[in-house]
Amino acid sequence: MSEDPEGATPRAGKAKRPLWIAVAGLLLGAVALWGSSRLVWFAEFRDGGVRGTVLYTETGSQRAVALIPLALLALAGTAGLIATGGWPRRVLGVVLAVAGIAAGWIGVVGGAFTGFADGLPVAQMLGARGLAILGGILVTAGGLAAIKGAGRMPRLGAKYSAPGAKKRAAKDPETELWEALSDGEDPTAAR
Repeated sequence: MSEDPEGATPRAGKAKRPLWIAVAGLLLGAVALWGSSRLVWFAEFRDGGVRGTVLYTETGSQRAVALIPLALLALAGTAGLIATGGWPRRVLGVVLAVAGIAAGWIGVVGGAFTGFADGLPVAQMLGARGLAILGGILVTAGGLAAIKGAGRMPRLGAKYSAPGAKKRAAKDPETELWEALSDGEDPTAAR
């Protein structure tokens, strides 16, 4: 009986789907966290002496210094997620989920969401915090997807391992001799 190659393809695609969902979530989360670090997080009018009242702003990388390292962790976690398998992938998923929760927490804590003075870049400040929260949610989702699907997701290099390598190693030497005879080979010729 021959296997139907068309029937094998959907199963292989379904096995890869959780990996690519997790990878996409982590990459989008990293981009969102980096983008949030570039936007204005804090703004106020300050007395500038001779210049009068000036607008003072701080970006996310100045106000919440952990945003860029968390974005880099999500980016590195993407590579780690693709390269590992099994329990290392689950451990990495836990680390990424915790990092995502931390990023979301940074976006929520320490910021005012109302009571802004006229003339401040309110939309940018709220958008920056929202982007950090979104990035945290995406990184957390990617980490949780890695934990859940760690056993089903393909591993880097698994495609190149011999499918019957473990089966051949576990066979009895006598069985190998009989199989060689069945294939028409002389098992004693090599000895």
